[in-house]
Amino acid sequence: MEGPALSRGQSATPAVKLKDSPRWFDVPVALLGLLVLSPVLVLVAVLVKCTSRGPVIYRGRRVGKGGKIFHIYKFRTMVQDADKMGPSVTAASDPRITPVGRWLRRWKLDELPQLVNVLKGDMAFVGPRPESPEYVPYYTAEQRELLTIRPGITSPATLAHRNEEEILAGRDLKTAYLHEVLPRKLNTDLAYFQNRTFLRDLALIVATVLRRDVPSFVFDGCTLDQQANERPEGTTVRQPG
Repeated sequence: MEGPALSRGQSATPAVKLKDSPRWFDVPVALLGLLVLSPVLVLVAVLVKCTSRGPVIYRGRRVGKGGKIFHIYKFRTMVQDADKMGPSVTAASDPRITPVGRWLRRWKLDELPQLVNVLKGDMAFVGPRPESPEYVPYYTAEQRELLTIRPGITSPATLAHRNEEEILAGRDLKTAYLHEVLPRKLNTDLAYFQNRTFLRDLALIVATVLRRDVPSFVFDGCTLDQQANERPEGTTVRQPG
């Protein structure tokens, strides 16, 4: 694990203390998931290795709890050294995505190795999605409250933006992500995690597995900035990997 990614004299100390996902739930469920899904993990690993050059697992630098850098694990869905060939966000038509990678992304199978991140304590099942270090300096002081809890595999923002890649086609990817998509994601997650409960977390996990929309009741009692969270239909942004 590397040092902190905080900068510009900002702190990760929140105005309202956010609650972490309980490890007593995350660890056994991650172990069970790895055991049950082991045949799928092996099959995907073989497909990735046999259809394109490069490692099976992509290790991307992300900012975790307390602003610490960690490596997120994903099945590689892009050509080798894709992060050196273009921006750190991708649109649906990005030529760096491999044919198998496109299929893996569609069904979110590339995310399965993050069960290992959960076991290591880098991530939780439910938490704000971890961002690349290049974007964290642009967080507002309030948005940086999200850095006081472990990032997660899923969150309300993850579900609400699971089909976002199309909107970025033909646009300046970094600008569109930084000024449009990222603020909406952060504000959505901040509203949720200021009022999270274990039962709401379970509802998000079920919705993620079943590929459903965010259950409406998870935002009961939350204050959402409606203008900040309005979004065009059918938009998705992915980090390279």
